[in-house]
Amino acid sequence: MAEPHHPDATTGTAPTGTTATAVDPDPFESYERARPLPVGRPWVVANMVAGLDGSLAWNGQVGALSSGTDRSLFVRLRGLADAVIVGAGTVRAEGYGPVKLPTARRAQRSAAGRSEVPPLVVVSRSLDFDWDQPLWADDVVPRPIIVTAGTAPAARRAQAERRAEVLVAGEGTVDLAAALAQLRGRGMRTVLTEGGPTLLDELVAAGLLDELCLTLTPVFGGDPLTMAHRAHPAERLSSFTLEGVVRTGDELYLRYLLRRPEGGPVP
Repeated sequence: MAEPHHPDATTGTAPTGTTATAVDPDPFESYERARPLPVGRPWVVANMVAGLDGSLAWNGQVGALSSGTDRSLFVRLRGLADAVIVGAGTVRAEGYGPVKLPTARRAQRSAAGRSEVPPLVVVSRSLDFDWDQPLWADDVVPRPIIVTAGTAPAARRAQAERRAEVLVAGEGTVDLAAALAQLRGRGMRTVLTEGGPTLLDELVAAGLLDELCLTLTPVFGGDPLTMAHRAHPAERLSSFTLEGVVRTGDELYLRYLLRRPEGGPVP
């Protein structure tokens, strides 16, 4: 995948008899920096793209809102993560397959003692999947992980265990804090979520979303779906602090950190 286009910059005046070399600064360098490790769970990053009208997709697909730069950042964030966590509805709507990364990033991760690609973690209480989809193939490495509740249908859970690793977190509903604690117990330090709206809302409501990377793309007319979906207004507003802004063409790339109730951003 092509790297993002960055404005040209020079490092200074070239010595006599040499040619000046233009160097493109990396406006997304801050995304690569090490992140703090919360107590008992991984750092949780969300990566989302939205139109000017707040739409997240067009005809059910995110791709229409995403540019080459956005897709490059999408891959970059996946490469930084120890796991990619998504809701079951997003897996079904987007036709998710196993996580893919460029060869160079896979080699970099392997050299650091990490899996070549992060596993996909799917949150589902019903375990209602099309098991013929590529994500659930026997040769997928690492195996996907399904996080479900204790009351999930027994027959579906048995089927899920043949296609993925299954973690139980919570009884009637999935307890996301407990799920993240289990992922931390597996050595995961940074988890990336790509939605959907219900999962993102639940993470924010529980104070579990540490960082939001939001691409604002200059389009109107997408599907009437907000970034975080809930049936009723939240009991309180969750505040974020703006950590960085990158402009490429007509797009804005915004990076926010959750502001904790006691005041001040997450370190």
